[in-house]
Amino acid sequence: MDSQNLKLLWFRQDLRLHDNPALHAAVAAGTVLPIYILDDVNAGAWKMGAASRSWLQQSLATLDKSLDGKLSIFCGDARAVIAGLVKSLPIDAVFWNRCYEPWRIERDAQIKNNLAALEIETRSFNASLLWEPWTVSKSDGTPYRVFTAYYRNGCLSLAAPRAPLIRPDNIRLHASRLPDSLSLEALAPQPARNWQRRMLADWQIGEAAAHQKLDAFCASMLDNYRKGRDFPALASTSRLSPHLHFGEISPRQAWHQVAQTAMQLDNEGAAHFQRELAWREFSYYLLYHYPQLPAKNFNPRFDDFQWLEKTSALGEWQRGKTGFPIVDAGMRELWQTGYMHNRVRMIVASFLIKNMLLHWRHGANWFWDCLLDADLASNSASWQWCAGSGADAAPYFRIFNPVLQSEKFDPEGEYLIRFCPELAALPTRYQHKPWEAPPDVLQAAGMELGKDYPRPILDLKTTRERALARFKALA
Repeated sequence: MDSQNLKLLWFRQDLRLHDNPALHAAVAAGTVLPIYILDDVNAGAWKMGAASRSWLQQSLATLDKSLDGKLSIFCGDARAVIAGLVKSLPIDAVFWNRCYEPWRIERDAQIKNNLAALEIETRSFNASLLWEPWTVSKSDGTPYRVFTAYYRNGCLSLAAPRAPLIRPDNIRLHASRLPDSLSLEALAPQPARNWQRRMLADWQIGEAAAHQKLDAFCASMLDNYRKGRDFPALASTSRLSPHLHFGEISPRQAWHQVAQTAMQLDNEGAAHFQRELAWREFSYYLLYHYPQLPAKNFNPRFDDFQWLEKTSALGEWQRGKTGFPIVDAGMRELWQTGYMHNRVRMIVASFLIKNMLLHWRHGANWFWDCLLDADLASNSASWQWCAGSGADAAPYFRIFNPVLQSEKFDPEGEYLIRFCPELAALPTRYQHKPWEAPPDVLQAAGMELGKDYPRPILDLKTTRERALARFKALA
């Protein structure tokens, strides 16, 4: 093989060196030229939100360091960027790991065709999923629409996910970063805001940090994962979702490590964690087979649902000022940390969709901009699940009562006080529903409703009845 020819390695949602099949193949083929392209052109409405873009910048910095400062970075239409590189450099092969967003699938197919016309080899690999979406189907060849059948009858009937690959030895990199590479600062959200800096202060970012987090989860949290995962005040979840989204760690690595921990420690939490990984897979599966999922109701019956028009109440929900502590705590956690506990995600989504009667896309769009783990598949599927319009969705008539949820899953108010500290002086029973506190209790706590903490923006009983009536009208 001509040693002068370069192997272009295109990093995407796989910002790691371990368990990276495209990297392995490129290293085996010759000298590697690693690049990253931020393609807001083809992404259109689905270009990265501000929180995700902040994470990306830091993640690429750690990847670049692991590549001895030789990662070249570009912004723009990936089709044009790659065309320019193969025209100006002796590149005879291009390697990447597959992505599954509809716009990426369409763009990548065009790039493959363009490179084939130039007789340049292209090779793509699966680095992001346990099972490729097209390998799982019902006996009649159609895609599954129910998670349990998808997982038990589809996924688990296939070969087990392969063991993770280790980092390849002797990576031969191109001599230097390309002269027209952008600086990492060019990827920062514009305008830069203190919000992003505060948010990232809560996280360690990069491949090494992802493995440290998985190690800590397996060592001290996996045993209580089955029960503890529903309680937002507890450290009982992995918080791996941003690392998985950006590919700093692979689902195979997580799958196998929790399984090994379970065997060593007689731990039952692994099966439940693996099932959560499978829910992530199911979201990608749905997006692949139903590419309109981010914009259209999976169940067209909901196309006739009578939503309310967007009002100022949406802003109160976004800022965590609804007057319902568990909702406000969740929305403030999102704004302050770029993350929200999964149980609380369901509560705030139910409140927006069913009590406020606002379209699920308003919530999905806000999460898209504020979540560090903003993922088109998971975000779209999860919001539709909560709305009742998605695959295997929660029935629309399942309406979370935020007070009951708060009392059940945060009984001591620890999570509430963490993000709504103005409630700390209230007795615990009233922290979940401060509007029920008698005047003397409020006075003793030094609190005035409507000033120190908002009054409820709606009535739970009447808004629940309104939502059910609108749903019944669909029948």
